[in-house]
Amino acid sequence: MEYAIDLVMLIALQAVLGFDNLLYISLESKRAPLEKQKAVRTWGIGIAVVLRIVLLFVLLKMMDSFKAPWTHLDNEFVKADISFAALITLFGGAFIIYTAIKEVMHMMSLEEHHEAKKDRATTSAAKVIAMIVMMNLVFSFDSILSAIAITTVGWVVSIAIVVSGILMIVLADKVSAFLQKNRLYEVLGLFILLIVGVMLVSEGGHKANLSFFGHPVHAMNKTTFYFVIAVLVLMDVVQGRYQKKLMREKKEKHGTLV
Repeated sequence: MEYAIDLVMLIALQAVLGFDNLLYISLESKRAPLEKQKAVRTWGIGIAVVLRIVLLFVLLKMMDSFKAPWTHLDNEFVKADISFAALITLFGGAFIIYTAIKEVMHMMSLEEHHEAKKDRATTSAAKVIAMIVMMNLVFSFDSILSAIAITTVGWVVSIAIVVSGILMIVLADKVSAFLQKNRLYEVLGLFILLIVGVMLVSEGGHKANLSFFGHPVHAMNKTTFYFVIAVLVLMDVVQGRYQKKLMREKKEKHGTLV
């Protein structure tokens, strides 16, 4: 019974923490050729689940050394205690910020449609799968560390990882289909990813005790993170309804004039 309660808690935890990962997978898979996007999502998540289980047992064995600093920076500009955990989190966050900004710039370009078709034509499915697996592992660290805080029983956490992986495979197709039909929500998704990247960079800096000119980097509070996400979603909903209202008023005015 104790393990059953832990398992339910872990599955719920993986589902909540996996939202940003799911969003990244749905957006990244669009870079693959259209006919291979479903397979890319399935293989990407499947391989990542296997590697996540491997990572789980590695962390259970090497938790102390993984968090321990292996190099130090100490000068008048920057101070930091760099560990593998901090470095991976910093790199992952920076890459997500880069990806989100790049995609937003593509959307703003007049050549967006042409570039998107060209990008799908030149980006192999294997490359997209590799990116999904790599970023899935980056997202995995926080979720695995949070899971270990609930229980250190490896097989319980493994089952939760497998169940969450299956749910992600199912939901990734639905999220991708939704974004395909509702293209305007892609902007919201990219800005959510941007906030996720900022959160990861702040967490990585906090883990590394990073400071610039004597000012330490603090991790973004989870409450603040979810509040910002809620505000973004609310703003998008309000803006969408307001635009529909303006379009309806414009049509009514045009009809009256005619």
